[in-house]
Amino acid sequence: MRGVTDSDGFSADQAPGSPGMAPNWCNGAKQMVGTTLGPARVWFTVGQGILNEIYYPRVDIPQVRDLGIIVADGRGFWQEVKRLGDCRVTCAGAGIPAVTVVHRHPRFTLTQRLVPEPNRDVMLMEITLEGDDALRPYVLLAPHLGGTGRQNQAEAGRYRTRRVLWAEQGPFGLALAAVDTQQQDVLGPCSAGYSGASDGWQDFNRNGCMQERYRCAGPGNVALTGALPRRAVVALGFGNSREAAATLAVSALLHPFELIWQQQIEHWQAWHERCRLPGPNPVSLAGPLDDLVKTSAMVLRVHHDQTFRGALIASLSVPWGETSEERPGYHLVWPRDLVECAQALLALGSEIEAREILRYLLATQLEDGSWYQNQWLGGKPYWTGVQLDQVAFPVLLAGILAERGALDGIEVGRMVQRALGFIAANGPVSPQDRWEENSGVSTFTMAVCIAALVSGAPFLGAAEEAFALELADYWNARLDAWTAVCDTAFAEAGGVHSYYLRIMPSAALLDPSVLTSVMPIKNRQLDPGLLPSEQVGVDFLQLVRYGLREPDDPLVRDTLKLVDRQLRVELAQGSAWYRYTGDGYGEHADGRPYDGTGRGRLWPLLTGERGHYELVRGADALPYLQAMAAMAGQTGMLPEQVWDTDDIAARGLRRGRATGSAMPLAWAHAEYIKLACSIAEGRPVDRPQALWVRYRGQRPQAHLWYWSPAAPLRALARGARLGVCLPAPATVLWRCDGGPERSLATHPLALGVHIARLPAAEAHARRIEFRLQGYARADTLYAVQIAADSG
Repeated sequence: MRGVTDSDGFSADQAPGSPGMAPNWCNGAKQMVGTTLGPARVWFTVGQGILNEIYYPRVDIPQVRDLGIIVADGRGFWQEVKRLGDCRVTCAGAGIPAVTVVHRHPRFTLTQRLVPEPNRDVMLMEITLEGDDALRPYVLLAPHLGGTGRQNQAEAGRYRTRRVLWAEQGPFGLALAAVDTQQQDVLGPCSAGYSGASDGWQDFNRNGCMQERYRCAGPGNVALTGALPRRAVVALGFGNSREAAATLAVSALLHPFELIWQQQIEHWQAWHERCRLPGPNPVSLAGPLDDLVKTSAMVLRVHHDQTFRGALIASLSVPWGETSEERPGYHLVWPRDLVECAQALLALGSEIEAREILRYLLATQLEDGSWYQNQWLGGKPYWTGVQLDQVAFPVLLAGILAERGALDGIEVGRMVQRALGFIAANGPVSPQDRWEENSGVSTFTMAVCIAALVSGAPFLGAAEEAFALELADYWNARLDAWTAVCDTAFAEAGGVHSYYLRIMPSAALLDPSVLTSVMPIKNRQLDPGLLPSEQVGVDFLQLVRYGLREPDDPLVRDTLKLVDRQLRVELAQGSAWYRYTGDGYGEHADGRPYDGTGRGRLWPLLTGERGHYELVRGADALPYLQAMAAMAGQTGMLPEQVWDTDDIAARGLRRGRATGSAMPLAWAHAEYIKLACSIAEGRPVDRPQALWVRYRGQRPQAHLWYWSPAAPLRALARGARLGVCLPAPATVLWRCDGGPERSLATHPLALGVHIARLPAAEAHARRIEFRLQGYARADTLYAVQIAADSG
């Protein structure tokens, strides 16, 4: 690293202990997240009462692990404030990320005010220390530039006339400077060191004061320490070099802190004016519940990127980040989460953000019509799996914007055509369910795909529209046969007749004996050895929410009975649910962090999904909204999971409170907003109107049943016609009951599939046999029995 002349008395030029301890991130449970609505590109998080990961220049690149504070008297007493139990985090108003943190100790009170500078890539922190006059604060900065704690270079030096702490790694630089109320440089004695060896915390731990001072450290996992007066404003700047970062940091300090603070408040207040609950708020949603709507809207807006407009990551956290340095965490884009959040913002009237999300989805759609399982903001894939619901969700967003007349010139026809073509060619079996774990037929995936076929049909040509609606009717009519079972030992033990499975293995569509084989559960150290028929989940509620089934449908009621027996837990905060039987994604039984295996915990967003069911049923959904709010953190952050059993104080796990997985989870905040808006409107606000008009909770009579390589038929309902849907052209050679063979050529659709609709079979026909000439081996014979009913 380039040398810097400094007259301060360092113990040595280079710190010992290279390369430092193995790097990691902070715990996944955050107390607050924030950003500015100006052009600056900085996002911040707060955890344990200090700044945690700070992101620049994109919302998926953390540059800092944390920026903490030690309070010490120089004579042996020292206290790291993040370890104090008495800590309160507040915002300047509901949904306004201008953050005040107060730490209390018998000898002092430390107050931090945290706000990003709106026009420069700088994070500001005002520090006020009150109490014992012998005490002073020290900052502890852990750079993780470029999203890693490795290969960082750090130096305690000077930039022009000011003392700074700075670091570099690759194309990134940061710099920390500080001033008093007169904007004079006040950063005192400083040091650079290696984390876990020669950093400031180790110095205080060994000596009780700042004694071991080093000018430089790196490359490695480095940390910086600097002394401050009892009142100061600290600026942490970011740039493409340490000098650029220092220029920005010092420039930001030449504004009065109070001016920046008030600008942040005013900008967010103005944003909230166009993003609110629909209509006059019901009295039941006033006060804290409405405040959490504002906070949730803010959380969704904060998770948007500045460069890739419309891209929104799942969470500004790394689940169980304290255990490793996995950079991706939840700093990725999932199409499903993206649309769930867009629907929530749209429900609040925020059409601008929803349209930007749709544009981003159009830009990142793959040639075959699908989307990657998840991706970096720029579109580079991370996981490349396929989930059919993620192909369908962008179509739903286009449809709901069209229903509101809010597309604003966005041409969505080609996107819809490609997406529905992919769904038609590959469904109803999805390689992964919405929990990214199993292949098969899932009620949630089916509901979203059927909704997309209906919502997207008006964007298609006449022939394609007719086919999309035929396929939607067919899948809806067959949904129960593909996803439910009856008269099993599990049903008998639960006192029910039939129920929806967590997921139907794809092989079971042709061979029911598959249901007698164990279906392993992911993320379990020891698989419980459950059959598919012994696993239930909450995904079927989407059928009611979207209007595909009535809430009092016997199959729905029976499944609900099993789910509540197996997956429901009553907390002090209210009712909560596990995702599915035997889930393994969560801490171990002793509270150890998830490490590839564990035990699934309770998901607050599932309480919101249950609330939507109760709303459709005509019951009071307010208790479910209140339960979600009660599971939020002190400042309204909603977690992915909450702890489900006795407290484990040593690991910070409390029953009904956030685990270490991820907090906030954007999807959970979207579900809270949608439930609040649904209560206000008296209906699910994300239910496509075209879908409700078509089905209204009733199973349709499908007049065309489509055989496809992805979903071959074994039986055909009497009175229904057989259709063939292929990814390539063919001639269907077919006959009934051994009669003369007839031929029918498929015809292409703009969806990319080729279909043939066979004539209706004669009334007494019992079997249709066919071959596919030009597509498969011409001698391969397929047979479909004509059943007496649609079962």
